[in-house]
Amino acid sequence: MVRTEDVQRLIEKRLFEPFRICMTDGRTYDITHPELCLPGRTMVHVAVPDPKMRRLIMRVDQCALVHIVRFEPLNGRERRSPRPRKT
Repeated sequence: MVRTEDVQRLIEKRLFEPFRICMTDGRTYDITHPELCLPGRTMVHVAVPDPKMRRLIMRVDQCALVHIVRFEPLNGRERRSPRPRKT
């Protein structure tokens, strides 16, 4: 289960690395700046930028921590589980 501390650790990195939040219903949120994500005790508030004017916020979605499946880096490297070795 995802905890508030897990989200805080991602957004408070000294050198911020953009990441994607993946939800149980298939929605994803790309966090390209630490100020787009505000963690709370039971949910994360995600600011969704306007696609036409990236410096404006279109809406703020609330993501319950229990519905966050995983985080993925947005730097082109996907986290993958190791493949089984052929014997």
